[in-house]
Amino acid sequence: MIAVELSKLVRSRRTWVTIAVIDALPTLVAVLLASTDVGPRPGTGPAFLSAVLRDGTLYPLAAIAMILPLFLPTAVAVTAGDSIAGEAQQGTLRYVLLRPVGRTRLLLAKLMAAMVFALLTLLVVAATAYVLGAVLLGGATADQTTTTFSGTDLTGTELAGRTALALLYALLSMLGVASVALFLSTIVRSPLAATMGTLALLIGSSLLLTLDAADALRPYLVTRYWLSFVDLFRDPILWHDVIRGVLLQAGYVVVFLLAAWANFLTKDVTD
Repeated sequence: MIAVELSKLVRSRRTWVTIAVIDALPTLVAVLLASTDVGPRPGTGPAFLSAVLRDGTLYPLAAIAMILPLFLPTAVAVTAGDSIAGEAQQGTLRYVLLRPVGRTRLLLAKLMAAMVFALLTLLVVAATAYVLGAVLLGGATADQTTTTFSGTDLTGTELAGRTALALLYALLSMLGVASVALFLSTIVRSPLAATMGTLALLIGSSLLLTLDAADALRPYLVTRYWLSFVDLFRDPILWHDVIRGVLLQAGYVVVFLLAAWANFLTKDVTD
């Protein structure tokens, strides 16, 4: 079942068109930075963007920071929201379950497909940004190392390792989004409703983060620690918010996946 879902994902034109659209924003920004040589002031704009003019090897991280707050979670919400509700809307869900496929396995397969989509998007964006950063913005020279936010130097190996950790952290953040969307997809019959419900949660979380009156809620808001991967590029690494982000996303994943499983296990799909 997992192989079937992954095959459908990879062969779908929508998958690659969506990835291309998401990848277009960092591409456009790289071209603008290279052609104007004008970047944001330090402390403004997406993370890392003010540093890429002197070191293009940081551009994959800037690209991740660009797509993480809105574009990537929206695409993941659409993909996961369509997983069960889309089958129900088309009337194919009951036929899928007629095969010797357990509902738990089907849920896991749908979740795996959504996460592979998120991983593909992150890898494509990071790879494109690396090439653009090296070609258009210029990488560090042989006698120049990448500098952390703390002012210390990183070797190429250290930069690659911390970038991989940042990608894994972003992927975990999207696992929380996919879990919420999958749960809603087991409740409603409309993929649009599941997607909009997920986006309402994400937008509400982002808005509450800016509200002083919601200070007590901030540690529990799903988007609270999404950009904490920036702390991986300090020396020493500031693990506090990174660990909190991992635990928070794990909580969302456990709660919403269990809710999705409990609801889908007893869901009537005969109509």
